Amino acid sequence: MRLPLIPGTEIIFPLRAAGSPVARFFLLAGRNNLAPRRASAKNQRVNEKFAAAIARFDAENSRDPNQENGRPRELLYAERLTSWVLKLCPDASEPLRLAARCQHICRWESPRENYPLTKPGYLKWRADLKKFHAEKSGAMLRAVGYDDDAIRRVQDLNLKKNFPADAECCVLEDALCLVFLEFQFAALVAKSDDEKMINAVRKSWAKMTEAARAEALKLNFGEREKNLVARALG
Repeated sequence: MRLPLIPGTEIIFPLRAAGSPVARFFLLAGRNNLAPRRASAKNQRVNEKFAAAIARFDAENSRDPNQENGRPRELLYAERLTSWVLKLCPDASEPLRLAARCQHICRWESPRENYPLTKPGYLKWRADLKKFHAEKSGAMLRAVGYDDDAIRRVQDLNLKKNFPADAECCVLEDALCLVFLEFQFAALVAKSDDEKMINAVRKSWAKMTEAARAEALKLNFGEREKNLVARALG
């Protein structure tokens, strides 16, 4: 709730999202010992819809029966993806932050094993997953009050439409590649042949911007992973 003081200033009272306090902002002005300060949309105003959407995404991903480091795998994935998006783009827009949080929403509900273990089966699984995630996230965003244009923008980012022409889509793709290289690459290396992993690195590298490539080269790879990356880039 906001109470206007003088033009360009406001008091923002505590808001709640998912039953817990989200933020408190106090402005001091006038004879009540409150000093005026211009409100900042990014730093002072709590967006209830955004907070509610993130809470819904996280609640859904918390149901993942698959665990990693003692936590639901898809919840952890969403946090990691969000972290990389914000590292690459600290001023990321609201749709981009939402897209990062719901990129793999409820992925365990459509397991790879439900499709033929062939290349066409894999491609069909991936195509169906994109539609599944877009529909799932769209329903949740609509439930907390987002309009069709906002929902479409989040879905377009998730579906990587207009990549690489869309700069925000490039940020999301960079973050996806970096999550793969930082958290998934070593486990795959341990159970895959070298040529397969070299090809995976090359495919990721081709999609990444120079900024993301620079971040990738800073990652703490093991000796085998370092060797494979060097061979892929060489």
